[in-house]
Amino acid sequence: MKNEDSLKGGKLITDWRPESEDFWENGGKKVANRNLWISIPALLLAFAVWMVWSAVIVRLPDIGFAFDQKQLFWLAALPGLSGATFRIFYSFMVPIFGGRRWTAISTASLLIPSIWMGFAVQNPNTPFSVFVIIALLCGFGGGNFASSMSNISFFFPKAKQGTALGLNAGLGNLGVSVMQFLVPIVIGFAVFGALGGQAQMTASGQQLYLQNAGFIWVPFIAIVSILAWFGMNDLSSAQASFKEQSVIFSRKHNWIMCILYMATFGSFIGFSAAFPMLIKNSFPHIDALKFAFLGPLVGALFRPLGGWISDKLGGARVTFWNYVIMILAVVAVMYFLPSETRPGSFVGYFISFMVLFITTGIGNGSTFRMIPVIFRTFHERLGTKDIVVQSNKESAAVVGFTSAVAAYGAFFIPKMFGSGLGVYGTFIALIIYYLVCIALTWWYYSRGNAEYPC
Repeated sequence: MKNEDSLKGGKLITDWRPESEDFWENGGKKVANRNLWISIPALLLAFAVWMVWSAVIVRLPDIGFAFDQKQLFWLAALPGLSGATFRIFYSFMVPIFGGRRWTAISTASLLIPSIWMGFAVQNPNTPFSVFVIIALLCGFGGGNFASSMSNISFFFPKAKQGTALGLNAGLGNLGVSVMQFLVPIVIGFAVFGALGGQAQMTASGQQLYLQNAGFIWVPFIAIVSILAWFGMNDLSSAQASFKEQSVIFSRKHNWIMCILYMATFGSFIGFSAAFPMLIKNSFPHIDALKFAFLGPLVGALFRPLGGWISDKLGGARVTFWNYVIMILAVVAVMYFLPSETRPGSFVGYFISFMVLFITTGIGNGSTFRMIPVIFRTFHERLGTKDIVVQSNKESAAVVGFTSAVAAYGAFFIPKMFGSGLGVYGTFIALIIYYLVCIALTWWYYSRGNAEYPC
């Protein structure tokens, strides 16, 4: 064991052996948990800023912005497009720059769209093009997930990665529901007094401070950025060039896991972005913002459970049956939608959507539990030298890259709902996709003689 000073926050750790029980129990676990518990609020803030437009767009028309439904869906979808694209690059940043430095810098970058949004919404003459740029910059928050998950995967032994990644992602995902719950509250009064700007008046005479949807995150982003810089660690064993990490593009199971994770996280984040508008359009008499936050909330809370159950039962088994329940939940959501022949049921629709959000959370945890097992087994069969180090580097890169691909769900799902496919067509397309994922999971990972049972 190295001198304990080398394991303090703000340090580069040159001796990191989480698979050694003695190392783990005599300082390693404490360091890993410290990095995890700073990473979680950083990721929570990232998700809050990434998805903030889902709560803002429903109030823009109320304060004088003459944007049509297509433009509003674009503002909900664009952070998903940029966030997913940023994730592709962020996936490889931790081994290049270090987890501590990159977490601090990427968290601080969230200040840009948060502050800009706060000023832009105060002027009803702000052009749509400016909002497009701010929405794209909110994608910084989406990018952070890839680097955060990659970073945390290096700190924990394989047997505990499902739970650790589940906690990081699940509690980080809470940022969506925290945002959707908090924004409707803070826009109702002058949180920052005169410093926060003047109120906007709605047609009904209500005062709104929509700028608080951006400003409210600023002090928390600053605090967590400082905590990350001085409290987290960089790991020398995690260092790798892009060329070393790019080997994952030749790994078949990297691409299969991209498909599987798209069905879970892509659905979670896509539904999170679209849910307020879906409620408003399907059940106009319902105040969407009173209920929309509950979907991302249950999805986030059940993600750690998905990782924990998978540590016990196996990720592939949990993932397989989770997809089955996802299909049943989508069918139920469609059944309770209003149509020309029946009025629909908001209660049934809402409960069915909650089940769907729960399954996306469980599936997020179970699919990420599969990745380190698959790549550890791959390198054991290959006879790789330094199996632990190499498999950890590859699985961390795959975790980041699959999250990047899946994040495009935040763009495509809202756009599908707002396109010619409509609500029913989008749900039918998703059912077909989930069926493909069931077949892939069974064939490669969960059947008796699967190629990589996990």
